[in-house]
Amino acid sequence: MKAIRKFISIFSIALMGGVTAIVINHFYTNKQNDWAAESHLRNPMPVKFVGLSSAMPENNTGFVAAAQKSVPTVVHIESRVEMQGQANYNSIWDYIYGNGQQRRVEGTVSGSGVIVSADGYIVTNNHVVDEAGKTIEVTLSDRHTYNAKVIGKDPATDLALLKINAKDLPFMEYGNSDDAQVGQWVLAVGNPYNLTSTVTAGIISAKGRNIDILPNDPSRKLYPIESYIQTDAAVNPGNSGGALVNTDGQLIGINSAIASPTGSYSGYSFAIPVNLVKKVVADMLQYGMVQRAFLGVTIRNVDADVAKQAGLNGTEGVYVSEVEPNGAAETAGIKPGDVIIKIGDQTINDVPSLEEQVGKYRPGDNLNITISRDNKVMNIPVLLRNLDGNTSVMKPESSPSATTIDQLGASFATVSGTEKGKLHIDNGVKVAGLGDGKLRAIGVEKGFIITKIDHQDVNSPDDIQKIIDNKSGGGILMEGIYPNGMKAYYAFGI
Repeated sequence: MKAIRKFISIFSIALMGGVTAIVINHFYTNKQNDWAAESHLRNPMPVKFVGLSSAMPENNTGFVAAAQKSVPTVVHIESRVEMQGQANYNSIWDYIYGNGQQRRVEGTVSGSGVIVSADGYIVTNNHVVDEAGKTIEVTLSDRHTYNAKVIGKDPATDLALLKINAKDLPFMEYGNSDDAQVGQWVLAVGNPYNLTSTVTAGIISAKGRNIDILPNDPSRKLYPIESYIQTDAAVNPGNSGGALVNTDGQLIGINSAIASPTGSYSGYSFAIPVNLVKKVVADMLQYGMVQRAFLGVTIRNVDADVAKQAGLNGTEGVYVSEVEPNGAAETAGIKPGDVIIKIGDQTINDVPSLEEQVGKYRPGDNLNITISRDNKVMNIPVLLRNLDGNTSVMKPESSPSATTIDQLGASFATVSGTEKGKLHIDNGVKVAGLGDGKLRAIGVEKGFIITKIDHQDVNSPDDIQKIIDNKSGGGILMEGIYPNGMKAYYAFGI
């Protein structure tokens, strides 16, 4: 009995202690919550967000006005392209030896563009229309549709210029990309995923970005210029060729690429600076192709190691490691070891910014370059030159005349050196036109470049005619490549 009374006494004391603890904890917690609530009322927003709020245009009116100005000037572009389909095989042996007839199917590529003149000139990305066929369809924000003509394409900057037959169109005013500042608000306007007239906002997060996305191929005389404006405005597939706009509604860039492991927006997008766009457009209109100026130097960024090795006092500018013999720089007096710190009145801090600034000039232009030599600042006037080392205007290659071969029901033309370089081929003859003949019947498309017939190289339409004339019977095997790089084989009888 004593043991039972002792257990009840201990249990009662423990129970009272537990209840007391719960009451005290409840009271103390309520006091804390009351203090936190009062504190929240006294400080309704953390300090780190106050700066963000004050940086935005008041009541977002800057965004609204800029969007209202820019949306009517941004178009949706859809181009028809030929794509590789499944090969057709006439027998099991054709399948084994890979002698199938390649089937071509039609697909579409879509993107955006920016109207830059009232009479219908439109800027977009080269990759939006690079492989387009005859039909490029442009749809305005008011849903009016036009067929567009390609005026010019420049893979070195990934820009293209289109023209539609229209008048009195709303167009976007050019801004000044040199004045754009890291941290300023911008809008991206385009047609992502075919969602027309979409506007997103963000800030410029960097300038002069090189993301190594454009082809660098000296054999094709292709030297890319990459000095992108980097933003965190949401850009997705379909935004390519659309507008990057400041809060005044001015065009400061053409949206071109995203950095993404998935193919969709993951935080950063990249736009071609409008000052470079203006120069490319002007060249296409005046000369039919871009007039590219070259300084004739091999350069590298100045980092701590370069500064130490070269005995420099800082890491500003770009270091000249080599100069091209008889090039523009050497002729002007620039030497290896010099550090270029300004192009004109623009400060140079890295290789992309130098390429961007030189890219705004033409061969024959005089350019004032500020260098540091032995830690002394010097101004050197330079006469810029073209890739051939002179100041002449470069002209587009003319289209070759076509030769008709009746047995094949097609016309043929020689292939330019530029096309050969682009496709990495040494020879070939292009299908310039197709009638209702043999080649059309077996699925050959216009633009196909025949490189071999019966394992013999062909370099001219005459070569094709001779091979056919000397054929005594049996079938013919034709090998070649399409402009998009797809190889194809066709077998047929004469």
